[in-house]
Amino acid sequence: MKRLAAMLPSLILLSSASIAVAASADDTAFATKAAQAGNAEVAEGEMAKMKATDPRVKEFAATMVKDHSAAGNELKDAASKAGITLPAGVSVEEKAAAERLGTFSGAEFDRNYMALMVKDHKEAVELFQKEAKTGEDARLKAFAEKTLPTIQMHLEMAERLVRDAK
Repeated sequence: MKRLAAMLPSLILLSSASIAVAASADDTAFATKAAQAGNAEVAEGEMAKMKATDPRVKEFAATMVKDHSAAGNELKDAASKAGITLPAGVSVEEKAAAERLGTFSGAEFDRNYMALMVKDHKEAVELFQKEAKTGEDARLKAFAEKTLPTIQMHLEMAERLVRDAK
């Protein structure tokens, strides 16, 4: 009996370690896509800070860099705790979009950057809404719920800048 009592802490430790469950495929897909999209927003924002001609577009770009960098750090923490390794880069589609964006200059750059921001943030709102509603990992779900209003605000800002430019 004493031997069993002495082994009990080790058995509890082993059993709790085996309880750790890998994140669901949907949660992993969300985290991966959110990380790649966030990385793209930061890279495109840095480009826009340099290439945009409209001060409002430059200001919007600075907000994208700041907010998406902060969200990226929060996502890394939540994903790490869920056992998910995030990509450091962007998707093939996002890379192509950034390369295309880089070919523009002046007002044409501003228009194309803002159009891309509207498109990307519409997609992000859908992605984060889905995770907030159906996510299985509590940390990722909470991250999506917390971040969604900021993404919705970004979308509204982008749509307003596009509208005002017309």
